[in-house]
Amino acid sequence: MTKEEIQQLAEKIVSGRATEDEIVLYNRVCNFAETDISDPIKISTHEKLALERDLKKAILQKAGIGKVYYMNRLKWAGVAAVLILLAGIGYVFLATPTSPGRQYAHQSQEQRFKNDVLPGSQGAVLTLANGQQIVLDSVANGALANEGGAQIIKKEGKVVYDRDNAATAVSYNTMTTAQGRQYHLTLADGTEVWLNAGSSITYPTVFTGKQRTVKITGEVYFEVAHNKLMPFRVEKGDTRVEVLGTHFNMNAYDDESSLKVTLLEGAVHVVSADGENTIKPGQQARVTKGRMTVANDVNTEEVMAWKNGRFIFSGTDISQLMRQLSHWYDVQVVYDKKVNDLFYAEIPRNTKLSDVLKALELTGKVHFVIDGKKIIVMP
Repeated sequence: MTKEEIQQLAEKIVSGRATEDEIVLYNRVCNFAETDISDPIKISTHEKLALERDLKKAILQKAGIGKVYYMNRLKWAGVAAVLILLAGIGYVFLATPTSPGRQYAHQSQEQRFKNDVLPGSQGAVLTLANGQQIVLDSVANGALANEGGAQIIKKEGKVVYDRDNAATAVSYNTMTTAQGRQYHLTLADGTEVWLNAGSSITYPTVFTGKQRTVKITGEVYFEVAHNKLMPFRVEKGDTRVEVLGTHFNMNAYDDESSLKVTLLEGAVHVVSADGENTIKPGQQARVTKGRMTVANDVNTEEVMAWKNGRFIFSGTDISQLMRQLSHWYDVQVVYDKKVNDLFYAEIPRNTKLSDVLKALELTGKVHFVIDGKKIIVMP
């Protein structure tokens, strides 16, 4: 196969016109160019790397994006093609006598994904100050309780706290989402809060005194109601975020290597064990073992994809990618062997687990088995 023919094939894949056979052929070019096989494809390592760079550049230009690549302008059929183009040079799933995946090599994709998992949904558990728990998935809209100077109401699928100005008592509630659930609530001061899967927020039913303080676990997005006389504070362990009124996301999952605070608008002050920083929109404060760094020009669309009903992977490694799937589909992830490739894709969060995994498998760099509530990851 000549270099010109490879370039023509690449152009068809970029434009979404490639057939399945042509996609397989492209994978063959990427994966077997340097191996001793029958009918070898004549392309050097240098040419292969140059081709990959050219393809990525072409896709960026096609999408009208600069440094960061999104696939929101492409149809689903194009997603698979882009995944194949950008996943990097890796391995094809070939079973050998010593391959960790040999027990699944004979199975079809249909067999490996027969135990499919539905996507997560809206739902949470509200724990009142007296310990009573209300499963919000199953209760109707309307008044839920009166507690600590506020009426708690479920309205249009979210919880709202309506403060009773005549009351002075303050109670604390906790909203918790299980794995595979997310939820939206409005605090008594008007602050809007979205909880990702496997997250929680503890907060007063009404805010009094000189500051508004809440505590979280997991991942939470805030649109804080402005009040210059009563700053808003979010606490997670030794890290706290202080604001007057702004929009920011806080990813504090225990299974992440760093706690991340990403600012969308306004300004926030982040304090950790070793120091503090005020960050601006598009910046992200990262706290790792108490030490803070600040990253600039963060892809905020990728950060906020969970709230907006999407997965966005933009050069995402397999472990980070699988953590997101684990939270949303409520599954355990087991690695049969290390996978070193990076992945680029945009996939709706209302997609069945098998369809997400099938899209990733089209790269030829990773394969999966759904075993009950467990995903086995293999090269």
